[in-house]
Amino acid sequence: MLRFIFSFFGGIFAVVTMGAMMVALTVGAVFWMYGRDVRSHEHLAQYTPPTISRIYSVEGRVIDEFAQERRLFTPANEIPDLVKHAFISAEDKNFYTHSGYDIRGIAAAAVQAVQSRGRDVRGASTITQQVMKNFLLKGERPAERKIKEIILANRVEEAMSKDKILELYLNEIFLGQNSYGVTAAAQVYFNKTLNELAPHEAAFLASLPKAPSNYHPVREKERLLARRDFVLEEMYENGYIDEATYEAEVAQPLRSVQNGDFEPYQRGLPPRDYFTDEIRRQLTKDFGEDQFFSGGYSVRATIDREMQVEAATSLRRALEQYDRGLGRWTGTGKTIPAEALASEEAWRAALADVRVARDVDLVHPWHPAVVLEVRENELVIGIEDVALDDPRGNRVPRSDTNWFTGNLFENFDEGDVIHVRQMTDDSSGAFLRWSLRQVPKVQGGFMAMDVNTGRVIAMQGGFSYQHSVFNRATQAQRQPGSSFKPFVYASALDSGYTPATIVVDAPIEIDTPQGVWRPKNASNRFYGPTPLRTGIERSRNLMTIRLAQEVGIDVVARYAEKFGVYDNMGRNLANALGADETTLFNMVAAYAMFANGGERVEPTLVDRVQDRYGATIYSHDAAEGNRRVCVDCDEPDLAPGRGPRIVNERERVMDAITAYQLTSMMRGVVERGTASKTVNLSVPTAGKTGTTNDAKDVWFVGFTSSIVAGCYIGYDTPRPLGRGASGGGMCGPVFNRFMQKAVAKYGAGEFDVPAACDFIKIDRFSGARLSADASGPNVVSECFREGEDPLFGIQFDGGFAVSGSFDLIRPEGGNAAREVTTSTGRKAVVGPKAGFGTLSSGGLY
Repeated sequence: MLRFIFSFFGGIFAVVTMGAMMVALTVGAVFWMYGRDVRSHEHLAQYTPPTISRIYSVEGRVIDEFAQERRLFTPANEIPDLVKHAFISAEDKNFYTHSGYDIRGIAAAAVQAVQSRGRDVRGASTITQQVMKNFLLKGERPAERKIKEIILANRVEEAMSKDKILELYLNEIFLGQNSYGVTAAAQVYFNKTLNELAPHEAAFLASLPKAPSNYHPVREKERLLARRDFVLEEMYENGYIDEATYEAEVAQPLRSVQNGDFEPYQRGLPPRDYFTDEIRRQLTKDFGEDQFFSGGYSVRATIDREMQVEAATSLRRALEQYDRGLGRWTGTGKTIPAEALASEEAWRAALADVRVARDVDLVHPWHPAVVLEVRENELVIGIEDVALDDPRGNRVPRSDTNWFTGNLFENFDEGDVIHVRQMTDDSSGAFLRWSLRQVPKVQGGFMAMDVNTGRVIAMQGGFSYQHSVFNRATQAQRQPGSSFKPFVYASALDSGYTPATIVVDAPIEIDTPQGVWRPKNASNRFYGPTPLRTGIERSRNLMTIRLAQEVGIDVVARYAEKFGVYDNMGRNLANALGADETTLFNMVAAYAMFANGGERVEPTLVDRVQDRYGATIYSHDAAEGNRRVCVDCDEPDLAPGRGPRIVNERERVMDAITAYQLTSMMRGVVERGTASKTVNLSVPTAGKTGTTNDAKDVWFVGFTSSIVAGCYIGYDTPRPLGRGASGGGMCGPVFNRFMQKAVAKYGAGEFDVPAACDFIKIDRFSGARLSADASGPNVVSECFREGEDPLFGIQFDGGFAVSGSFDLIRPEGGNAAREVTTSTGRKAVVGPKAGFGTLSSGGLY
């Protein structure tokens, strides 16, 4: 009997042992088979998750963000223990003790699921397994994935520290609301940093990894609250918070940005504008789009927020003034369906979905609104973000629409989406009425930069970025017209001509494949022999063409290319008048080299770019061609009153004498030439107007000793701006308004005079040399190269025939003879001369 019993139990033991061995072999075989095919975990040590790239202002304030996934990478040692403990309690309480997979955790999760009937379930996968699933096993079938999770989790635990694994997890997980990782989630749900989170808020976040959509803070508020309290209880039971803290935190209501308890983080950011979008465009070109949107770059922009606002305001005022002068209502072109006007809730929801500009602040912010009723003498409107019972009312009186033709019934229908802004009393600020506004059809661009460093301080690429993202400062290819002429004159001055050189202003006929080209001056008059100075001050087209012919159009083109105006300028004389196309960005950068004495300066919107680890990967000052070296910065014993010396290593693209001569001539444009009526600053200012054929493009680019700025205005599809439109009249005021603030902030002084300048007084109308004590409105002290013996009285005609009669330009518009003092001290009469008639010709002016 005893032998039988031993035999029976021995058989059972053998069966069990063999069964166990078979199971072990089977499991081992399965793990071996799947273990051969799993991806290597080694690259996790170098893993860098996609992270938000941020743009900062000079003051260090975040002004824009770009990302594929909203994630802010935070190293493990910067994540508070409170946050770590919340997630460990919610997802993997044995994280610090298991080897990648947790048998006890799996068993506990099964028991808990049964006890709570599926209400509170802790995930059976460890945090390490979840890292494997998220990083290496996406797209795998569930059964295979679980096996591979365990295999990889065990390997990773042997190769990486627990903190590194937790770092990967807490930065990778999706937590809803387009937020990835705990840092971004804290911002999205509470507008807080991780260090600012309370225990109940950390538990809130730790409740989300299982299925964020199932725990939405608004739609599933009660369910999320229950899960949050469960996580707090786990934190208490695991010893991470004490009983008093648990009791206090579990009593807290569920608060979030989504429930209106906190201001959204994005509300603290300024609206995206042309400046930051241009940085995005340039950096994606330099680093690649994927890298920029996921690289976690910190970009320090050159933008001056105060001056950016001034740039936008100055350009918008000019565009709106021109638009209202046309007397036409064009509106937004958007409408709301009639059925949506039945209730306030309905029209507000419909209006919120209409894409119109919401970033315009001109005197007062513009509000989108909808026409609720059209009456004979008023419009009844519903205004976004303004209550119907607001004391300011919701009416636009007929008197506000006198600037455009037609009555209210002709121009408006119920459901039309419009813009309005409040009108206030200039002295008291009291509200007067709601006023209709519209985004102009005409557009333009403005840009300003430091003449010495190339730092762009302001850029406005149109009336409204939200209306049109096309940046007319950097992307619009337009004819610069007469604003190109300084490059013709600069090439001449560098070729031996002087500001006193005489060029004949007379009719020209040029045979072209398209027929005879007869360029003309803006006045349709001809002025005979004229000094270069007066030619640029008065923007004489015929002089410019003759000068370009004398110097050689190839020389002019190479000069323009050297300054970066064009990559490859066409070699024909029409381009001497700015017929080729370029951008405002290129023109402003080129003018900066006139202002700084002829040194190359590369424009930049970015001071510095750092990677996610803080390493500088781009610095404008250190870039090739921009280097400035501080000679004495490391010297501890500088003499009293002596400061460090900054030496430029920039390329010289223009002789300093030439730069000063040209600057002096362009000061004449501002002081008595084509910009004299609209540009009037308290400091020395130089610049050049530009107006193309039929005034399709109007320009002004100018500078002080510190800041250069430029304006362009025109329709996106070129068409005439109308009679009387000009660069001086339309862009001059934009430049002047902006520069008044820029001068007050950045200062300005006299332009540096090169040491090799010899000053000789000349008559700016005849080019005659005058005595050192000569004075009067026609007298100019001109810079000549030291040691140069200038020749006076020689005339250049460019090789074109001269015939007919002409009207000689005179001071104050007169045509009488006048007496001047010559270089010998004698008196001489410069009398009226014959002219060349009034032949008409086409061209740019």
